[in-house]
Amino acid sequence: MINIKTETATFAGGCFWCIETTMARLKGVKKVTSGYTGGQTKNPTYKEVCTGNTGHAEAVQVEYDPVLIDFNVLLTVFFAMHDPTTLNRQGADIGTQYRSAVFYHNEEQKKMTEKFIAQLTQERVFTNPIVTEISPLGEFYPAEDYHQDYYNLNHDKNSYCTAVIEPKVNKLRKTFLHLLQE
Repeated sequence: MINIKTETATFAGGCFWCIETTMARLKGVKKVTSGYTGGQTKNPTYKEVCTGNTGHAEAVQVEYDPVLIDFNVLLTVFFAMHDPTTLNRQGADIGTQYRSAVFYHNEEQKKMTEKFIAQLTQERVFTNPIVTEISPLGEFYPAEDYHQDYYNLNHDKNSYCTAVIEPKVNKLRKTFLHLLQE
């Protein structure tokens, strides 16, 4: 049996359902877990995080095979799938729990993220300044089971999926078709 060494990246970019849905479709991504990180409350619940009082961001942990997809590609997709120039907001989702952040696992991820943002800034990819937080990963708390794989399980039952997540999936297909799982 072949033992595949995976790595982990953690991103926050608004509602975790959006980032989870797009990351899970990429070749080389083995698992995506929605959860909470970046706050001070131990074992927060969704209801607590939604108040904005815990300090946590809705985030996803992406377990990936670095032979098939590297961290820079994950950054490329992450920055294309949300607006990194809006502070504590993505669309109608407002609050610190919806902030844009890369929670790095090691110094290499930190440096790569800083370099990536500097490149986006130099190339003026976005009109407004990038406000994405770059912080070391603290404790990551998986979200409740009903948040996991949310879009795939609820896309035909929830208008948020149709109105907010589906356009991101369509953009992913249009822009990054070559990176998608078959």
